[in-house]
Amino acid sequence: MTAAGEPPAVRLRPGVAATPLRAGLHLRGRDGSVTLEGSRALPALWNLLADRLGAEPATLAGAAHRPGGLDPADPRVATALDGLTAQLRAHGLVAEFPAGGQAPAAWLAASADRPGAAAAALAAAPPVVTAADPDAPLAAALLRALHRAGIRPEARADGSLPPGLVAAAAGVPPVAVAAGRTAGGGFVTAPTSPERVRADAEAVAARLGDTVEDPAAERAADGLTALLAGAAAQRLLCAAAGLPDPAGAEEDPLLLPDRPAVLVAEAAPPRASYRPWVAGPAAASEPALPAAADLAEALRRVAALTDPRLGVFDAPLPGRLPQLPAALAACPTPAGPLVAGAPRADLARLTAACRAAELRLGGAAVVGAGPAHARGRALRRAALAGAERGDTGPALPEEVWHRHPQARHWRKVLNGFAGHAEARLTVRRLGGGQAYAAVVRVPGASAVLGSAVEATPADAAAMALLGAVTRAMAAGHGPAGAAHAPFGGAEAPLAAAGAAPAAWADEGWTDVWLAGIARREPALTAALTRLAGPAPGPWLPPGGDPGAARTAAVLHSCGFTVLADPKESP
Repeated sequence: MTAAGEPPAVRLRPGVAATPLRAGLHLRGRDGSVTLEGSRALPALWNLLADRLGAEPATLAGAAHRPGGLDPADPRVATALDGLTAQLRAHGLVAEFPAGGQAPAAWLAASADRPGAAAAALAAAPPVVTAADPDAPLAAALLRALHRAGIRPEARADGSLPPGLVAAAAGVPPVAVAAGRTAGGGFVTAPTSPERVRADAEAVAARLGDTVEDPAAERAADGLTALLAGAAAQRLLCAAAGLPDPAGAEEDPLLLPDRPAVLVAEAAPPRASYRPWVAGPAAASEPALPAAADLAEALRRVAALTDPRLGVFDAPLPGRLPQLPAALAACPTPAGPLVAGAPRADLARLTAACRAAELRLGGAAVVGAGPAHARGRALRRAALAGAERGDTGPALPEEVWHRHPQARHWRKVLNGFAGHAEARLTVRRLGGGQAYAAVVRVPGASAVLGSAVEATPADAAAMALLGAVTRAMAAGHGPAGAAHAPFGGAEAPLAAAGAAPAAWADEGWTDVWLAGIARREPALTAALTRLAGPAPGPWLPPGGDPGAARTAAVLHSCGFTVLADPKESP
């Protein structure tokens, strides 16, 4: 109801257009469209309905604006009009407007579900724009953008703000955004509380290269200044009016739902895009995302953590590394270059990302895309410590594993590498449960080429041989002195989730093999828990290292799990 007690009126949104068809009608608006077919009376019905909805003459379907002799009192016509109105509602072409009073701004009328309520929310607390100099180019451009939206903002001077930074707040409860120019472009922060926006802006500016303090530099890029001001105004007004954020995290695969996104603009070449912002000052206090349900979701979070502009790690990428016979991905880490290997490039990227995060935390940590993934990695690592020393039972005969297609394949591949033809694989049972360890060595050498712990002798053998292959590939093609991160079965449940291998495929196909490992993972976890005890508890930063603690907080906020390493990893 309106202040005068009148119910809101259903009106056509501004910009809706109609095109008559041979036996139908096509309607389109700012965010939706619909095609209705099946009756030559549809254009006439539309003209009758559009007159009631306050449409402009140009909106009507056809030169004649009369309803074509249709009687609105006819029950059949009334039913048809009700159906047409329902289609308009379903496709966002009509909205409820306050009856009487000032009409909402056109942009609100075109986009808000309830334009009257959105306009009232903006009127209750108009925007306040704060800058060191409100007449500086970016602040002035933001004020003009708000004026063009039909809003009367207030300008305030705050000498504590850097010259290249502008903050704006509006709404009840208040929300705020900040825009800043940097040496290479600029940014607009995600809507947040006024108390937090300055810390976010300062952290983003530091990541991008600090804000520009020379007003002449701002004037030299008027187009970029206008873009930043317009984006800041749009994000602020949408947040204050209860409209979706323009970043569209639900639709953009580069962004994470329920996590902020920052608009990052570049001057040369001119471009702008929303980037995930997971390393903000409030990362430790935000509710953590749930564990990734599958490999695609885990890699989406890895991409956010390794965003080239705002991420906290370097992205693991195939680059120019070979992708056959196995796949490799590499990235720099605080301990030096890292190369991970796996049957596929996506799995190599996840393996590299987890190991790189562990090295960022000092090496004495186990990182997984969720509790189950981290637990699987930690239990395997603890079991391998004893297996590589030979602290297990007698070796099993080769007959228990050599017929498996994956083991045969990776053994043949390994034999093709120079100096590896004499490599020997040993498989032993761990305790009395369903757990087996495999180790690949060259006779007379102490170094381990590959090792694995899995639920069957064949799985362990194939995984250890695969690790030896990717180690050889990394040594031959990776950066000098690069550490090697082998693929393990802990990643199999993520790879198999949601996948449907072909019914005719066997375990010679990677997806079928990984699906089998995923099915056997609970039995392996139970066996390793009985053998070595439960997985380690949560990781604690050594010596209270604040940088490591912040890194762990960012990983946790993105749904990753960080456990204490059961041993110092090689």
